[in-house]
Amino acid sequence: MLSRLALRALAPAGLKSSVALPSLSSGIIHASRSLHKSQQHLAPVPSLPEKGGKVRHGIIPEEFFQYMYPKTGVTGPYMLATGLTLYFLSKEIYVINPETISGIMIVGLLIYGIKKYGPTVAAFLDKRMDDELASYENFKSALINRCQEGIKEEKKEQWRLEGRHYLFDAKRNNIAMILEANYRERLLTVSREVKKRLDYQVAVQQLKRRMERDHMINWVEKSVWQSVTAQQLPQTGKRHCCIHGHTEV
Repeated sequence: MLSRLALRALAPAGLKSSVALPSLSSGIIHASRSLHKSQQHLAPVPSLPEKGGKVRHGIIPEEFFQYMYPKTGVTGPYMLATGLTLYFLSKEIYVINPETISGIMIVGLLIYGIKKYGPTVAAFLDKRMDDELASYENFKSALINRCQEGIKEEKKEQWRLEGRHYLFDAKRNNIAMILEANYRERLLTVSREVKKRLDYQVAVQQLKRRMERDHMINWVEKSVWQSVTAQQLPQTGKRHCCIHGHTEV
């Protein structure tokens, strides 16, 4: 990516204005774009590619060669690089010194390290990235499941809220039935107490009548015995014995 931006920065002004370089990649931000100077739009931003574009020799992008092929042929980029190198050396624009040898050695060591340990490090980093993505996915799935459970609970509560008038009607009916049962129980209690009092009054009246009858019978017998004289007593006794014996027979 840095090499692409460097090529765009080093391109001549006339070339920028007259010949438009092709787009290097859909995920590359153009160097000429003014950042944070215009109002942001609501259009979706394209996602960055997970892997970079193809390069040659480690740093030169494939688009540069594809751009040079129609004008210089297949060997054009290599001849351009060789010519520029010889031109810089012949005109002493770049002078070879011990630092150049050190730089060549360092670059060689870097290339060797990248070639030898690059795939291992890349696999390790890819595995770590996959693990992080998996953890993020699990976290996202857990959040989605929690939200779905919350939605289900909310729908259940709404369903319960819709049926609350049935519950209130049932409670009102239960209260009315309890009040009716208490009313009827009290009526039964009152009727029983009234019946007891009426039975008491009937018993009192019957007792009074029986006592009055017994008193009347005793009074009549007493009056009759008092009316009988001493002379009539034997005859009355005999009659009474005869009547009594006849009654027993």
